[in-house]
Amino acid sequence: MTIRDIPLRTLAGSPTTLGELAGGQTLLIVNVASKCGLTPQYAGLVELHQRYGPRGFSVVGMPCNQFMGQEPGSAEEIQEFCSTTYGVDFPLLEKADVNGPDRHPLYATLTETPDADGEAGDVQWNFEKFLVSREGEVIARFRPRTTPEDPAIVSAIEKAL
Repeated sequence: MTIRDIPLRTLAGSPTTLGELAGGQTLLIVNVASKCGLTPQYAGLVELHQRYGPRGFSVVGMPCNQFMGQEPGSAEEIQEFCSTTYGVDFPLLEKADVNGPDRHPLYATLTETPDADGEAGDVQWNFEKFLVSREGEVIARFRPRTTPEDPAIVSAIEKAL
């Protein structure tokens, strides 16, 4: 089983996998939250999704309420906020834990990947980003304060495409 086969649920509750959701695209998987100081990063994520989508790229967001309760809403509230406030047009998954004993299996795999400083392990905060190749390999990890516009992310995406 690869990362593309891990069972997931869409924000609407439908069963899926990354393979079903995004085919063989290069992915940027991000744990997102609506009430975080980093929430404006949604705008940059939407821009990346739109700019590189035609070349086989997709952002995938997984809402998470583990960091100071910054994603308290229901699935419907999250969807409404994302679409009306930021025009989010990339796939959103069901809210899940990214750390701890109830960590989603997707994040159990993602967090094995080290960041640029060689640090693997727990997600630090909302908006941590993981770049996944077309083949399903986790190829880069960017910590929360690294914005979607950061040259390191843009360069990594372009190299992966």
